Order: sequence, then C-alpha cells, then structure tokens
Amino acid sequence: MREEQIFAKTLEELSALAKEQGNMLSEEQVTEAFDKAKLNLGEPQLEMIFAYLKNKKIGIGQPADPFDYMTQEEIDYLEEYLKAVQAGADVTDGVKEAVLLSAMAGDADAKHRMIEIFLPQVAEIAKLYAGQGVFLEDLIGEGNVALTMAAEMLDCAQNAKEAEGTIASMIMEAMENYISENASEKKTGEMLAENANDILEKAEELSKELGRKVTVEELSEETGISEEKIRDAARITADHIEFLESEG
Repeated sequence: MREEQIFAKTLEELSALAKEQGNMLSEEQVTEAFDKAKLNLGEPQLEMIFAYLKNKKIGIGQPADPFDYMTQEEIDYLEEYLKAVQAGADVTDGVKEAVLLSAMAGDADAKHRMIEIFLPQVAEIAKLYAGQGVFLEDLIGEGNVALTMAAEMLDCAQNAKEAEGTIASMIMEAMENYISENASEKKTGEMLAENANDILEKAEELSKELGRKVTVEELSEETGISEEKIRDAARITADHIEFLESEG
C-alpha cells in the first residue's frame, strides 16, 4: 500500500474512533495511530492533522463545542425545541428503563412515551453534526423520524440498555445519511454548473467565429459534446446562454 493510501486509511480510522468517543480524540491517540502506521510525521504535519480533525468537528483533548459551528438562528431554534420537549422527558433512570421494557414488549402507550423521553436526545445528537452543510432543524427532523421508527423495532433488543443503543444508532445513522445525501446533491449541482459554464464558453467562441448565434447541432458537431448535454446546460442556465440559438 502506498504511503498516501496508508495516510488516508489512518485518518479514516481515527475519524471512526472519534465517533465512538463522542467526536473526541486525544493527542496521544492521533500520534500513536500514525506511529503505528510507520509514518514519520514532524510537528508541522501533526499540527496540520489536528487542524484537519478540528475542522471535521472532532475535538482534540476535549469535546468540540458544537455552538462554534452553529448559527444564531440554529442556537435559537435549539433552545426553543428543548424548551418544548424537556418537560416530557424529565424522568428518572428507573422510569426510563420501565418505559423501554414496555415498549419492547409492544405496548403502544409505552412507545409513545418512549418517543417523548428521547426527543431531547435527538437534539443532543444533532449538535454533534452541526456545521456539516445542513440545517440543525433538518437534522432534528430526520432524527425524530428515526426515533419514531425505532419505537417499532425494539422487540429484538435483549434489554433496556441494548434498546437505548439501538435508538441512538438509528438516530445517528439517519442524520449521517441526510448529510451524505445533501453532500452528494451539492457535488452533482456543482458539476452540472461547471459543465454549463464550459458549454457557455464554447458557445461564445463558436458564435464569435460565425458572427451569429449557434444552434445546438452546430455546437455539438464542433465540440463533440452531445446535444442532450448542451440542452441540459441551457435548462440549468434558464436558457440564458445568449450565444445559443433558442429551440423554442
């Protein structure tokens, strides 16, 4: 395995470890991981790695402060949300365990009560994912949906502790999937915009050569870009490729 691949794999493993530890790593864990990978990194390189991890919302030596990555609007929303749900979740550990056991047994009222109890935890988990390109309100919404689904999937749990772990895992997975889907959509949008800009430039060049607007067919023949892609670019720009002859 090449050194670059080992480096990337080590970073990936550290990120996974941080997730297990509440988005936190110690400096020793980071340095030991790279030493184990036989990557001889100097102090400047380690500082860059620490900066990278912090940028990924991973605390070094102490948990990252989620409020550093939240807008004032998100902070206000979080406060209002917690204010609305906290009263229904204020129970002892014993009561929580009893509710979980009843929910595991299929009791409908217990499932509803369980959801109320865990609503604040959804917000606490959402804070861990703040600043990753999606709104906190949307993360909480995805988490609440996952919580509702989890209430119907606890019959396989062996005990209350395992059920609680299942709930947390489903909430986290839902939020991670939402972030991943949005990142993919954003990347696709950026690629489409880049392609549209490229086609715009080529249309302008050909238009200047011919001294008039060009047709889709002419641009396709000249550039080798398919007519379909050219039409897609025109749609993306709301038909504002001024050097391209309108088709309708």
